[in-house]
Amino acid sequence: MERIYLDNAATTSLAPEVLDAMMPYLVNNFGNPSSIHAHGRQAKAGIVTSRKKIAKLLNCNPNEIIFTSGGTEADNMVINCAIRDLDVKHIITSPIEHKAVIQTSQFKEACEEVKVSIVKLQPSGCIDYDHLESLLQTDEKTLVSLMHGNNEIGCITDIEQVGGMCQKYGAFFHSDTVQTMAHYKFDLSALPIDFATCSAHKFHGPKGSGFLYVSKDLSLGSMIMGGGQERNLRAGTENVAGIVGLAKALEEAYKDLEEHVHHISGLKQYMKHQLIEHIPGVEFNGDSTEAGLYTVLSTSFPPSEMKDMFLFSLDIHGISASGGSACSSGSDKGSHVLNALGTDPDRINIRFSFGRYNTKEEIDRTIVALKKILSLN
Repeated sequence: MERIYLDNAATTSLAPEVLDAMMPYLVNNFGNPSSIHAHGRQAKAGIVTSRKKIAKLLNCNPNEIIFTSGGTEADNMVINCAIRDLDVKHIITSPIEHKAVIQTSQFKEACEEVKVSIVKLQPSGCIDYDHLESLLQTDEKTLVSLMHGNNEIGCITDIEQVGGMCQKYGAFFHSDTVQTMAHYKFDLSALPIDFATCSAHKFHGPKGSGFLYVSKDLSLGSMIMGGGQERNLRAGTENVAGIVGLAKALEEAYKDLEEHVHHISGLKQYMKHQLIEHIPGVEFNGDSTEAGLYTVLSTSFPPSEMKDMFLFSLDIHGISASGGSACSSGSDKGSHVLNALGTDPDRINIRFSFGRYNTKEEIDRTIVALKKILSLN
């Protein structure tokens, strides 16, 4: 029997049509895109076409899309460049951000380059908008960095509301949209946002490929030095096949987005209801409602002697899931997101995350396995 993959928030499988789009740039169109000969021009054309395709899908200027290796690099770039080039002296973020944001901000604060303020959370894990507004009332040039959808507990931040606050107080706004890009429609020309980050492997694209959206109203210096690629912002020979795959994955996601949302959100709610019906004492972290991130269900099981072996037991039963973000895997401190929520450390917290290729039959098999592991049969 095939394994069940319920860890799509960590990464997704490469879509067949994405692989097909990438293959010519892995085999035949292998030239360096900075070369002026035919092989180089073929590769360069793939980058130019991909940038235009992404910009059209997101309703922004092609020059506002900077290709990166993924979300972590892009998050680092935003913070470093905002401090260096935009004279930012104050960063407002939350305790449940990706570590690429939290650790970079903390490092810059330790270097005495910036002050970091942490916005409070509501009991659900969503940010406290009133507290955010109070933090924005400062004369210091400020960058607000808040993710759109949390990768562990599914809380959604109202980026229009946050962006409006930032405009009111003259702050810059960065949103890590790694978990929501290609899962929701984005109109970047209409959104009050200065920076957005994306990673292709979260929506059936290739690993090692992403982008940073930078508003055309901002002027940044070189993020990585050593060449003139990406309009002198990010040096280094471009990952042509990865860029082509990123654009194709975004195109495919938006082609059938309503159908995918309906399918995936249906799986999440179906699993939630099945867990409530079959697992006594089960609870959910964050926002498990239909208003939350429809790809993520953070589940809390009652205390059990199986706690330390729970994920291993799921794996033995052919089910891939996680205890939190992949980046927190193996940490002796556990998930910083769940710690910020003050969850009971004795309970068993498992993140199930869903994708377009999952089925209800897989959910049913997972419930059967959970009942066996918890000795509920």
